[in-house]
Amino acid sequence: MDVGIISDVHGDIAALEAALDRLERVHQVHQVLCAGDLVGRGPEPDSVVQRIREQHIPTVRGNHDEWSHTLSPENKAYLRTLPLEWRGQFEGVRVFMCHGKPGNNLWGLYRDHVSSTLLNMMLSSLNVDVLITGHTHVPMFMRVNQGCVINPGSLYTFENVRSTSHTYGVLHLPEMRFDLYDLQIQPVEPLQLKA
Repeated sequence: MDVGIISDVHGDIAALEAALDRLERVHQVHQVLCAGDLVGRGPEPDSVVQRIREQHIPTVRGNHDEWSHTLSPENKAYLRTLPLEWRGQFEGVRVFMCHGKPGNNLWGLYRDHVSSTLLNMMLSSLNVDVLITGHTHVPMFMRVNQGCVINPGSLYTFENVRSTSHTYGVLHLPEMRFDLYDLQIQPVEPLQLKA
């Protein structure tokens, strides 16, 4: 089973549409998950939230999703209902998704700040095999004894003071293999990402 993973869309409807199109047509994923920050910074937050709602994509609340001011009443209400964490199971693999780190959507996990020991402890205490995060805009994939930790990076492609990776990923289950893709590179080929 293949699961598409996106995060940090930040109001970029063009990037979201391109990623969803690739995930459906090229990767033919069975499910898409979103690790938050649908809005903030970008030009079309209402369109992004509407599209996520229409697709029924499981999404967690990012820090920017708490500060939405220019949305329709329906989309504001939707963002307020987003959970800080989401749990699911695919192919017998237990998945936990949050925006930053478990219990906090304002602090992220960076590869050079975490150890295998810490990630094993996190996965064990959460009782899951896969931890999906976002927030940092920096892609990450780390395999440890207890499973793996994934960050697909940030999806948006518009110019901004905050850097973006304009990436998304595909998680292959049950083997827990992860492929990262740059939305701006054709043809669609996985990027090299150190495991």
